[in-house]
Formats: sequence, structure tokens, C-alpha cells
Amino acid sequence: AMAGIGCHFMATWMDRATIGFTQMGGEGVPWVGQQPFSNEKHVFANLGDGTYFHSGLLAIRQSIAAGVNITYKILYNDAVAMTGGQPVGERPEGHSVLQIAQSLDAEGVRRMVVVTDEPEKYEGAKLPAGVAVHHRDELDRIQREFREIEGTTAIIYDQTCATEKRRRRKRGAMVDPALRVMINDLVCEGCGDCSVKSNCLSVEPLETEFGRKRTINQSTCNKDTSCLKGFCPSFVTVEGGQLKGRKKEAAPVAWSGGELPEPQLPATADAYGIVVAGVGGTGVITIGQLLGMAAHIEGRGIVTQDAAGLAQKGGATWSHVLIADHQDAIRTTRVSMAAADLVIGCDPIVTGGKETVLRMRPGRTRVALNGHSTPTAAFVRNAAWENPADACASEIGKAVGGQNLAAFNADALATRVLGDSIYTNPMMLGYAWQKGWVPLARESILRAIELNAVAVENNKTAFEWGRRAAHDPAAVASLLAPGAQVIEFKKRETLDSLVARRVEFLTAYQNAAYARQYQELVERVRAAEAPLGKTLLAETVAKGLFRLMAYKDEYEVARLHAETGFREKVAAQFEGDFKIHYHLAPPLIAKHNDKGELVKRKFGPSTFHLFRVLAKFKGLRGTALDVFGRTEERRTERALIGEYRQTVEELLARLQPDNHALAVEIANLPEQIRGYGHVKARNLAAVRPQWDRLLQQWRGNAPAERQAA
Repeated sequence: AMAGIGCHFMATWMDRATIGFTQMGGEGVPWVGQQPFSNEKHVFANLGDGTYFHSGLLAIRQSIAAGVNITYKILYNDAVAMTGGQPVGERPEGHSVLQIAQSLDAEGVRRMVVVTDEPEKYEGAKLPAGVAVHHRDELDRIQREFREIEGTTAIIYDQTCATEKRRRRKRGAMVDPALRVMINDLVCEGCGDCSVKSNCLSVEPLETEFGRKRTINQSTCNKDTSCLKGFCPSFVTVEGGQLKGRKKEAAPVAWSGGELPEPQLPATADAYGIVVAGVGGTGVITIGQLLGMAAHIEGRGIVTQDAAGLAQKGGATWSHVLIADHQDAIRTTRVSMAAADLVIGCDPIVTGGKETVLRMRPGRTRVALNGHSTPTAAFVRNAAWENPADACASEIGKAVGGQNLAAFNADALATRVLGDSIYTNPMMLGYAWQKGWVPLARESILRAIELNAVAVENNKTAFEWGRRAAHDPAAVASLLAPGAQVIEFKKRETLDSLVARRVEFLTAYQNAAYARQYQELVERVRAAEAPLGKTLLAETVAKGLFRLMAYKDEYEVARLHAETGFREKVAAQFEGDFKIHYHLAPPLIAKHNDKGELVKRKFGPSTFHLFRVLAKFKGLRGTALDVFGRTEERRTERALIGEYRQTVEELLARLQPDNHALAVEIANLPEQIRGYGHVKARNLAAVRPQWDRLLQQWRGNAPAERQAA
């Protein structure tokens, strides 16, 4: 596909075969000159609705006149989302999909369809003759069909921008459906197919003792639910009710620390520079505006300058604030290099980036840092992505000196006391203020929050909790500890505890004899490795063999949903009248898509009772009576266990200090065999060549590398 102006240009960074860049009104036009000299018969071109009404229609007109084979994918998200969410077009009500369709029909496109996440809203709509409406799930099929059509065609993709949805719901301008997606992390394989299908940053990594899994960030989720398309039975939807603490005015969490002392505020005879750094869409600009209004209330000189552009789509964003006793003392419109007196770091990755660090200077700059980092788009593409938050904090400390850096997990505290991490940034403002680093009176800041007139009481509460975190970090940390224990496993540090937990798990999975087979092999590895003074190979085998032996068939998925406390975990997070629905693809009854892959569908709350019954039949696993065990997937999973055991025995027979690292690498291969169904088969196929190559290397038969010609 060919890119153009707009937020969809980011597709060029996402391994989606999207290339090129043009001015507004030039989308797809380079193809007019390129097609006669290319072996490609057809291309797609992306075009946003704002660009379409600006001049993009001219590009389509040119392609039609030239007779080239091109499909324009026109994204209608009903707002110029990348630059602030303005209505499309000149009229207050904006322009509509119907107007676009009528214009394209008049221009003479060969064929046109509308794709949307809400096909029902087009019932009775006066679309041009021959224009069909399809659900977005059919997009791939439609694209394959359109690339075979000669001439200029168009796909109008109608879906409100996710960022705008969140904003409108927060402001009460759009209905917020009583629907939440949750993941049972014990069922989750950590394969990342949900991230691939949804391309959503709200699907975040969750570190557990059984490896990295996935979780949904309920504070940032836009309820698109495309993550449900990931081929995994760990997803449930909670319909009805609401998250506890998710009320417009949250019930206060008790604080026994008493009144807080007032800090001494900085002088502003000279301009005092503040940089607020964070992620777009979380309220970074709002903090800058609150500071500006508070300074205005006090009659101070004030200049603010904010970032825009990709920041609107979850990218890095900054708000520069300059405050002085008199306006004449401010001589710039943004904080200069090495001239920041305070950096409010709402995200450590953005705060540790070059643009922010260049504003810092040892001995002058103080940094109030949120220790929680939002996962970046790299996690969508790379399931093994490591969050660099700690490294960023270290670099910030080097830039300003450790004594000038103060950090705490504002994200966790905001979620704990207010039920939503959206209040992280006002909490950071309160934290910096209590440190004595913000040169404005508390009353002025609180008045600015009132004038902003959005979630006033909750924002005030967040500010006060930030103050408490600065004044008594130990008390706040103790408040967070119980919640952390509920939602996260604690990593085991020793081989004994690691094995013991897995033996317990496998006993519940099948029986004690099955678990004993696991334990005996791990103990043989431990004994063989002991002369080397190491346990890394034994730990790796303990994890790899467990992954293969605890393969998640129908009985196990049922057990993990019904008997491990997941339902109680959901109930602890929600209140009101809610029901849990499951999203599954039972191989005996599920339908197949055009690629031959099983397709998930929703099952109601009564499925829980079916799970409880099915889990009792785990004793049939692998026997002649196991109706599920006859599929190719199950036969492959059982064969893998035996193959891995043979591989481990081969490693033990020749284990030496000089080949220990290679043995660990081979033993770790099962960690890459993740997922269910076709996803797992694809990952296994990717591992096979590596498995064979490493074993050849172990046996001393690795093929010699070709010499460069």
C-alpha cells in the first residue's frame, strides 16, 4: 500500500508493506507514473477523511482519469484525529460517509464498498446503487477481491477514531458501553496473537511465574474488542456492571497520615521553566494548561507551548511552561536547552528521551518521575520486548544527579485509589508540588482544576494523593502492596521452589504420577549439572518441560477457567449486575475462515458450568476415550513431550563446561512454542529449523558456513 498525509502514515513503521509519502492531494498519484514500469498489477493507497475533503479527492480523480489499477482505502474516523479531534469539513456537523460515497460515484470509481464495525447503522441509508456495506471482519477478503479489479476502486472504512472515542466517553458525549475484556492469564500462552490482531497498546505484558502473559489495561482500553480475534480461549467479556471505583466521583480511600505540611515554594523573579513529559492522550497538555491558569490566577507572567501531531495518537508529548513574577522576565516560548527547573515525568521513556534530557542540567533541574512506563508499539511487534523504564530512570539520574530525582508508581496509586490510571498526571503534579518544586499556591492549582470542569473532585483527590506520596512514601507503598499481591504472581528464586510449584500444578493438571515423571527428569538434569556448579540448565529444562507437559487441551482450559479462582478475581474487580461471556473455538463445532483457520465465537455464562463438568474428565486425556486427543494438534503436543525428553537425555550424555551454554539454548526452545491451534503450529514450524540446526551443532555436525564469493 502507499501512504499519505495523516495518522495512517504510521503504518509505514509497522511492517505492513506500506511505503511512500506524498503531499495532501497526492495520495496514490505516483502510481500513475509507476504502473507502466512495474510488474505489480495493483496497489492500495491510504487516504484519511480530513485529507479527502482537503484535496484528496483530486488524487482519486487523477487516478480515474489515468485508468490505473488502484484501490483507495478511505479511513472515515469522523474527526481530524491527529491534530486535536476537529470535525471533518467546514460545517459543524462535519461530512458523512454518504457524501463521500456519492462524490466517488459521481467521479466514476469502478467499484466501491463501505466497511464498518457497525453495519446495522446503514440500514435504510441512501447509498449509491451497487454500494454494499460489510463488517470490518471481512476487510481482508474484500481487499483480496478488489486487487483483482481493473481500474480505480474505493473502500470506505467507517470507524470512529479510538482516541476520540475515549475522549468523548470521558466527557459524556458518547455512550460508554458496559463491556470489558479480561484475560485469564493462566489460560494465556503469551503468544501475542491478540496484539497482532488488534494492534492495540492496551494489551500489555504481564510478568508471572509461568512467564510473560497478557493483560488488558482497563484505564486505556477503548472497547474496540478486536483483541478478541486473537486465537486464544483466555479472553472473556464482562457485560454489565462496572469496575469498582469507576464512578464519576470515586469513593475516597482512607488516609490516616493527617494534615500535610506546606512546602516552601520556589522564587520566580526569573523565569521558572517546567517541562511536562508523557504520552499523548493521557492529559499531559492538560497539566500544562492547569499550571498556566493557576499562574494567571495569581497574576504571574506565563507562557505555555504544547506538542501536537503524533502525540494525539499515543506518541511522546511535551508541555513547556514558563512562569515569572512579571511577563517581561520571560523571553522564550519554550524551555531552553539545559534550562528546565522542573521536569514532571509522567512516563519514564519519554522523560528519558533525548528531547527531554537535553532540557536538564545537573544542579538546576529536579525531576518528579512516574515509575510506571506505558508499553510502546514495539511490544505489538515483538512479544519479547523489554520495558526500558528502569534504564531510563538511571539515565535521568545521571543527567540531574540522584538527589534531584524523585520517583514513585503513580499509575498503580491512581488505579488503586481512583480506579483509573487517567488520574496519574494530576497525581504527579501534586507529588512535584509537595516536594516544593512548583512555584504556585495549592489554592491556585485547585481553582484551576475547578475551572477546567472535568472530573473536578477526582482530579483534586489525585493531586492530594500525589502530595501524600511525596510526604510519606512508605505509607503509600503499604497501601499499594495488597493490591499488587492480588493481581501478580511473585517470581520464585530457587530451583527447588520453581520445581515444587510446577509439580503441584501438574498434579492438578493430571495426577501425581504424571508430575513425578516431570520431577524425575529435572532431578537428573540437576545431578548432571551439579559438577559444573550451575543450575541454569536445570531451571531451563524445568520451565521448558513444564510448558510441553502442561499443554492446554479442552480439559485444561476448562479447569483453568473453572477451578483456579479466575471467576472470583473478576468479581473482585467488578460490581453491579454483570455476566461473564467466553470466546472459544471448540474444534469439533467451530467454523473455519477463508484461510482454513478455526473461528472463535461467544458463549454465554452457562459455559462456566460446562467447564466444571469437562474439567472432571481430565483422566481421559491421552486415552482411547479422549475424543479431543485425536486431532493433529493434540497428537503433535504429546509427541513433542517425548521428543524434548529425548533431546534432554542427549544433552546430559555429553554435557561439559564448554557446551553448557549451547545446552541451555537448546533446552529453552519450547519457550518459543506458544499459542493455540494454527498459531501454535506456526510457531512450532518456525522453531523446527532452529531445533535441527542446534542439535547438529551439538553433535558436531553443523554445516560449514558458505564462504563469501
